[in-house]
Amino acid sequence: MLKKGKQEIIYLLDQCVHRYERETGHVLVRNTNRKNYEPLAIVLSEISNSLPFTAEQLGHAPYPDPGPEKKEYPFRKYDITGGQIRDALMGLVASPRAFLVDTCYIYVYGKGRLAFEQEPADPALLAETDEKIAEDSLSLLHENQQLRQALMNSTATHPAKKWWLISFLLLGVAIYLGATLYFTEKKLQNWRHDFQLLPHAVSSVERAALEGVWLCYTGSPQARISDPDRYHKVVLNILDIRYRDGYFVFTRYGASFNHTGFAQFEAPGVVSLHSRIDTNDSIVLSPRHSLLELDTSRPQLNAISASWNFDVGKQNRIIGIREVFVKAGSGGQIQELLNSVENAACKCKIIRWKKEDGSMQEFRLRNTLLDTLPDPQLRDLLDEHSILLKDIGDSVLLKK
Repeated sequence: MLKKGKQEIIYLLDQCVHRYERETGHVLVRNTNRKNYEPLAIVLSEISNSLPFTAEQLGHAPYPDPGPEKKEYPFRKYDITGGQIRDALMGLVASPRAFLVDTCYIYVYGKGRLAFEQEPADPALLAETDEKIAEDSLSLLHENQQLRQALMNSTATHPAKKWWLISFLLLGVAIYLGATLYFTEKKLQNWRHDFQLLPHAVSSVERAALEGVWLCYTGSPQARISDPDRYHKVVLNILDIRYRDGYFVFTRYGASFNHTGFAQFEAPGVVSLHSRIDTNDSIVLSPRHSLLELDTSRPQLNAISASWNFDVGKQNRIIGIREVFVKAGSGGQIQELLNSVENAACKCKIIRWKKEDGSMQEFRLRNTLLDTLPDPQLRDLLDEHSILLKDIGDSVLLKK
């Protein structure tokens, strides 16, 4: 007869952790942070989501097929999460889910619980175990409680030990914090060097030159396959660039969606701008990078960008592109007008810039014909020759 409940799942998960660490070389830190257990949870979920199809082969209880699921981890029916593993290891789960138990048996022993019970391969899982094996399967919570009780009994019997123990613990904490700070600072130095973080100290002149509201003209719509009338299309974006602790953050307002990103001076007068589509989560969509020479003597600044055509689905393709930046001014607040009668009337996104003097300037962002721009220099800079396609022989661009 096999163990059940807490003792069974604690021991099984302990064996799962040992196998995962042995095979991957990655040590799972066993504390209350559920994220620490997520790598193991993902591995186990690959097994658990196959349970509806492996009952006869692996010898476990049958599980209903959830049918076609267009979901990803951790939203599938039989997914196992880091939080579930953490709670079970802490001894907080009296009746673990059957699919979690079967998954652990399969991961460690290659067969489900029913098959394992017929031919037990590990005496530690039998209900009739000796005291030593029972101790080995204690949860992290129980182990901590036992240690705390032992310390309390020791200090109550020997008061002098109490102060010695407190001093020792304080010294240990101080050493730990000191070592943590040292290695953290070392990591930060390595990251700053390897990723070239803030390689150039920003002067007040450079800050004033870059910070503010910028107009950015880009011809990326010319490379959108979904638009049959894409010839000589151009779109205006608005950048709101703000200084922050040696670097800059910005929002780039586009006709269809916004970007969020950061900028830094790589060297005097040389600026990198990194951005991605602004989403409600941390998923990175369509990352882009621009390199700009900040020459304040010129009214228009040309940048070379590794960007996308921002088309639909698989048609979203990487492109190289020239973009033209024009600084509109500094200060004030940007307001994005959405879902209004004005938006519907112009079929565009409306951006209003409330300046520090109280005046208001409005921009209407939409894909428009390059030939309608009043500046002939812009037309020459942003025609189809301004775009470099990733693949040779690509016939995306239209020419007339």
